[in-house]
Amino acid sequence: MASIFAFALCFTISKKTFSQQSGRTIKELRSGWLFIHKDISNGAQNVLDEKDWQKVEIPHDWAISGPFSEENDLQTTKVTEDGDRKAMLRSGRTAGLPYEGVGWYRKHLVFNEQDKGNAFSLEFDGAMSHAKVFLNDKFVGEWPYGYSSFSFDITRFINFGKDNVLAVRLENQVESARWYPGAGLYRNVRLVETSPVHIAHWGTFVTTPKISAALALVKIQTNIETGNGETGKISLETILFNQSNEKVGKNTSIQDIQKNNKFIQEVNISNPQLWSAEHPKLYYAVSKVKKGEQVIDQYRTIFGIRKINFHPQTGMTVNGIPTKLKGVCLHDDLGPLGMAINKSALRYRLKLLKQMGCNAVRGTHNPHAPEMLELCDELGFYYIDEAFDEWKAGKVKNGYHTLFDGWAKKDLEAMIERDRNHPALIMYSIGNEIREQGEKDGAKLTKYLTDICHANDATRPVTAAFNNMDSAIMNGLANAVDIPGWNYKPGFYTLLHQKHPKWIIYGSETASTVSSRGAYKLPAKIGIMKLWPDNQSSAYDLEYCSWSQLPDIEWKKQENDFVAGEFVWTGYDYLGEPTPYNANWPSRSSYFGIIDLSGIPKDRYYLYQSHWSNQKVLHILPHWNWKGHEGEVVPVFVYTNYPSAEVFINGKSYGKKTFDKNSLLDSYRLRWENTIYQPGELKVVAYEKNGKVAETKVIKTAGSPSTIELKSNTTQLSANGEDLAFITVSIKDIYGNLCPLADNVVHFKVTGEGKLRAVGNGNSASLEPFEADYRKAFYGKCMAIIQSGHQTGKVTIEASGVGLKASNLTLEISTK
Repeated sequence: MASIFAFALCFTISKKTFSQQSGRTIKELRSGWLFIHKDISNGAQNVLDEKDWQKVEIPHDWAISGPFSEENDLQTTKVTEDGDRKAMLRSGRTAGLPYEGVGWYRKHLVFNEQDKGNAFSLEFDGAMSHAKVFLNDKFVGEWPYGYSSFSFDITRFINFGKDNVLAVRLENQVESARWYPGAGLYRNVRLVETSPVHIAHWGTFVTTPKISAALALVKIQTNIETGNGETGKISLETILFNQSNEKVGKNTSIQDIQKNNKFIQEVNISNPQLWSAEHPKLYYAVSKVKKGEQVIDQYRTIFGIRKINFHPQTGMTVNGIPTKLKGVCLHDDLGPLGMAINKSALRYRLKLLKQMGCNAVRGTHNPHAPEMLELCDELGFYYIDEAFDEWKAGKVKNGYHTLFDGWAKKDLEAMIERDRNHPALIMYSIGNEIREQGEKDGAKLTKYLTDICHANDATRPVTAAFNNMDSAIMNGLANAVDIPGWNYKPGFYTLLHQKHPKWIIYGSETASTVSSRGAYKLPAKIGIMKLWPDNQSSAYDLEYCSWSQLPDIEWKKQENDFVAGEFVWTGYDYLGEPTPYNANWPSRSSYFGIIDLSGIPKDRYYLYQSHWSNQKVLHILPHWNWKGHEGEVVPVFVYTNYPSAEVFINGKSYGKKTFDKNSLLDSYRLRWENTIYQPGELKVVAYEKNGKVAETKVIKTAGSPSTIELKSNTTQLSANGEDLAFITVSIKDIYGNLCPLADNVVHFKVTGEGKLRAVGNGNSASLEPFEADYRKAFYGKCMAIIQSGHQTGKVTIEASGVGLKASNLTLEISTK
């Protein structure tokens, strides 16, 4: 159905370590935690021998340090979504990391006597999983879904002026995941102190019922917590500001909170700056709760103003401008960092996607950390918030189906209430490839969840990702959501549009092409579920899964105006699901990514960039080191958005080529399948429409590995103890050419005001630990991740290896 969704949105801002706003104190509980990876009967007691407990900082993923093992969460299961006809062994499905079992966290807290009478709450952005929270050996509450954010009031459990022990018990069951879920307090935890009367947790909801170039009507709904039944009149003053900190509007309301604790205010903003992925303009509001003249609570929120329109004939428009969703699906692990959220790492990842031309993210297949939505707001990405991978019909033995009846409504409402104010958020997804598609009463559950979304946020459409198209339509599930999403169905877009002319059509999951960075395989031809002896997939970008397609097939169908866009599986490789090497240990992470697990782009990155972005792209593959193949055909591909290009090998032209829309593989890439390998120089020359040379790229046959090159994504880090630099390490010959087959072990030494946080190389079949001071180069490259300390100064990383000239790089650590 055609729908228009126009609104402004907001989210709560809290300082990273400690903030004081009139009447409200927010403290990030990062340091001072103790952890033990075993179950103990008295883990919540105030007095406990803690000598065997490990000191950790939050966010913390207890499993990412390994070791990898084929025996970790070994699953024998039938994955119907992959076309399995019988149960099969899957050895690296959850990455072979030891995420299972029980873990306890403890932290000692002190509450001052003068704070008696105030309200205290704990906010958890996520805890993996089956969290049980205790304070002073008293049970505070529980939340089993490891991806949900939640909050507990702890006021009545506090011993003021004494030692208080906060304890959290977590338990990850075997066969509870289809990918690596992480383990522990892997997202941020906060202690919030307020007056008894205060703005509730996730207590503001901002919409814009009317938007024009001249005026935006901003509607702010604010819920007030009344503590222990406090009565009387309070005032709520809400002031709106633009990004330049200029006041743009104000409203003050007075109410008797005993009669009504919900405030609804309206403010007009003249000449509003509209938010979009291209122009992510934001506003912020300061809400002050007053008793008389005294400010008893203050709440700061950010919001954006924009109008979204989904139409069956024209797809999506943003602020009246036709906009195609050029999206990727992302799991929320951060590769070598595991599931421990780090905003700096997430920013690095999203910026790489932005440079590729990506404008949208589907957060698969669960609620992601709030930092994801904050960055999508700031950097400019349209976002799909996804709640579940299972409903009542399970995919894994101990999956979400064991929680659905008791928790689905709570988890879905928590996701919506936390996220409904983000301008980036365009849809709620209530499920991914849920098995109820095949059940006659599946539409009832679909409507149940859709109604929950509408009740909590009527401004956004509800979607679900369907892979079983015929059943989802026949059983009514597709009609029970606002916008049905289709996984791997480009060949049916036109038919769906014809048979269901009121539906909005988009690809909720597309491509599932697999590749390993730098691992070119001969012959360069299409392969479906292709297996190679080295557990790698060809970097020629011609291999995909039995249920999926090449990007080229999807793009052909995306050219239809009625198709709103796509979300590629996936933007980055992720831990677990090593398809097609499902039972071929040591494969332990995916091959789907456009960017590898460590954050280095694959060739496919430039294929998408040439199609999605406005910048000029000229990328040539493969490498030109093919000893033993002299005189044989080694195909050359060029990814470009120039109209034509010509390939030369040692000065000999192999002809000029242009795109051929009548040929699938030549519609979006240029291919020379007759190029003969000889050591030397491979050159591509790109031409403008008028025949003039536009750009030239050269690859040379590299000699023996000689030197190490270090390149950082930044020259400066913030002295906040969590900022990261991503150092790409390249092995080069004496002339500066990348050695594309180099697999040297590189050792790292870090000195100064920082530390080596993790290492990686993008090899999905490597069992080297991420938390180490060395890494083997994978096809000439690897990655070192440096984390800042808390002091200003410098941090230096030195890289060395046997037979290689060492290299070093120094970064500034400042207050920024």
